[in-house]
Amino acid sequence: MIKIAVIGLGYVGLPLAIAFSKFYKVIGYDVNKLRILQLKKNIDSTGEITSKQLSKKNKLFFSNDVNDIINANTFIITVPTPLKKNNKPDLKLLKSACILVSKFIKKNDVVIFESTVYPGLTEEICVPILNKNSKLKFNKDFFCGYSPERINPGDKKNNLENIKKITSGSNKKTANFVDKLYKKIIKAGTHKVSSIKIAEAAKVIENAQRDINIAFINDITKLFDKLNIDIYETLKAASTKWNFLNFKPGLVGGHCVAIDPYYLYYKGLSVGYQSNLILSSRKINESMPDYVVKKIKQNIKKRSIKKRKINILLLGITFKENCNDTRNSLVIDVYKKLSKNYLVEVYDPLVNSNFFLKNKIKYLKKIIKFSYDVVILAVPHNYFINLGTKKLRKYMAKNSFIFDLKGVLSKENDIEYI
Repeated sequence: MIKIAVIGLGYVGLPLAIAFSKFYKVIGYDVNKLRILQLKKNIDSTGEITSKQLSKKNKLFFSNDVNDIINANTFIITVPTPLKKNNKPDLKLLKSACILVSKFIKKNDVVIFESTVYPGLTEEICVPILNKNSKLKFNKDFFCGYSPERINPGDKKNNLENIKKITSGSNKKTANFVDKLYKKIIKAGTHKVSSIKIAEAAKVIENAQRDINIAFINDITKLFDKLNIDIYETLKAASTKWNFLNFKPGLVGGHCVAIDPYYLYYKGLSVGYQSNLILSSRKINESMPDYVVKKIKQNIKKRSIKKRKINILLLGITFKENCNDTRNSLVIDVYKKLSKNYLVEVYDPLVNSNFFLKNKIKYLKKIIKFSYDVVILAVPHNYFINLGTKKLRKYMAKNSFIFDLKGVLSKENDIEYI
């Protein structure tokens, strides 16, 4: 009988645990005591799972007690794999999860990884940890699989069940087991590959490719600004060709697109290959907060807004629309840079006040001032779009303007684009 332990209950682990609990007994484990307490009260702080969904947990039990995973025979590791300050992989959480699982794996158990890594990492780093601490032999006593997560925070349409899942295993039998396991919960089906390394590589290039495409558009945006060419009208025109990829300029954040390219770049260096395209794309996208601030300052000057202290309302602080995920959000960088010269207040109804307090960001629980010199629509949550341009204008002072960072509003005299 399959008994699953999901290690890590964030954006990836929680939906996975819930989905599997419809068919199997599942222990959802997380080291965060507060997270477990909230989940037991049917509260998901990520906003991805509703209280109603949590109340129908079926065979799912949440715990931060390691002893509760002792009877599991299938372990799924979904912990974050962030970057260090020097942009090198930070594997501390992944290694800790491997050490934890190694204490409980038994003969014939399977350990499946979903955390995003560079090609080869599972077998080069994770397997040796499992080997050493469990004193079991890999591919003889225990087995491993890799099925990269494809969670898209805030997306209610393209959710876990509706996105095709890549699966793999350390041998043919394990690969078949992992594939069959995920077929139970993935309506869109699975795609089984020949090795763990292929699955790892597929995941990391998905996000590196997106990063590169956005970097090209961001680079072209800067060039067209100097040429006095409207980037949005140009993109609309170019999109009339059937094979044009219509990416938009903007800030690249989140836990995938802004992180994964560095994992691939790091792996390349380890084998003597430097991918200049990956690195230059990252540098272009990381430079965008400076460009956005520059454009805002230019528009303030152009409109002759001269006050002792210019007031700015920043709408949205998350890395993308319609979710509360602030991980690696470059809007935070925009806020910090603007705050050096202006009075900036942030309003984001999707983000908990604890985040603002922790990061020392001046925020509003609700908008009460109606005399802002600049209104920045940084993240087009449906909440803001539904307000409409007319309501947004009510927040503005004379000669002020709306800076629409993603170009979602119709262009008018008082609306500026990136």
